[in-house]
Amino acid sequence: MTDNTTFTPRVFSGIQPSGGLTLGNYLGAIKRFVEMQDGGTYQTIYCMVDLHAITVWQNPSDLRRNTRELAAGYIASGIDPERSILMNQSQVPEHTQLGWIFNCVARMGWMKRMTQFKDKAGKNAENASLGLLAYPALMAADILLYHSTHVPVGDDQKQHLELTRDVATKFNHDYGVDFFPITEPVIHGVATRVMSLRDGSKKMSKSDPSDMSRINLTDDADAIAQKIRKAKTDPEPLPDTLDGLADRPEAANLVNIYAALDDRGADDVIAEFAGQQFGAFKPKLADLAVAKLSPISCEMSRLMDDSAELDRLLARGADRARELAAPVLKKTYEIVGMVGAGT
Repeated sequence: MTDNTTFTPRVFSGIQPSGGLTLGNYLGAIKRFVEMQDGGTYQTIYCMVDLHAITVWQNPSDLRRNTRELAAGYIASGIDPERSILMNQSQVPEHTQLGWIFNCVARMGWMKRMTQFKDKAGKNAENASLGLLAYPALMAADILLYHSTHVPVGDDQKQHLELTRDVATKFNHDYGVDFFPITEPVIHGVATRVMSLRDGSKKMSKSDPSDMSRINLTDDADAIAQKIRKAKTDPEPLPDTLDGLADRPEAANLVNIYAALDDRGADDVIAEFAGQQFGAFKPKLADLAVAKLSPISCEMSRLMDDSAELDRLLARGADRARELAAPVLKKTYEIVGMVGAGT
């Protein structure tokens, strides 16, 4: 197996620009991206994976807006386009070029086992796009194109990273090289899976019909506070220990959100609020959420008013990304045996 110590410590991650950034995206992904950028351990590369988005139909004008809004969300949350590489995937053609190589490395059986394909295609799989079936190979290319050693993932992305590791392992074995790293997952912190404010058994989602089920990163302070105050709870006070939340999904969700927003452990939050009713806890959570999230909302609005500047930042990020990507693709072509790749 490839020894990752021979590679520059590098993080890659991306989010689909399909619209409607939520608190779940922030706590489960973007906040962690910022922490990894600021930690100084890794070179960080963050992407709007717009090519993944079109595996299902996207209105072109919506896709453009959503891509810019996601970029604004990254920057407003603390991603620095100078300290991290920030770009949209389609501006770096090496992604799709390496993706084709990996289409020829990955096996059909791997793709058909992917849970996300089953969920999105449903019973009508024969009418799903080929891209929907094959895009995990492109996701592997996204990561391995930069020789990324680590990827921050939520529980629902573990399978995709396992496929990336399988692709890297098979490529290295097939060609007798130690060229691609075996990328490691990074899973840490509380509230990596933020649940609906109306049903603690369901993930917070932009597709939920009820806007009260989620906090959008574009919500203003009043909307944030109102949604926290109206979040579903139960009549019992907060328990003395985390074990007391085991069968109380809505209560556990709010405690985890508080802990994640305040950079604390959930056990610490329980210790502070043990025995209190939600009538006392929710206002504290609302104040915290407004303090943390409303500045992001305001900055996103400001950034979205200057789309030309956002486009400039993304173009600059794409140029920087290609400086890393081009040599990796060139070497891959040489390994595979492509004439004109410098051999």
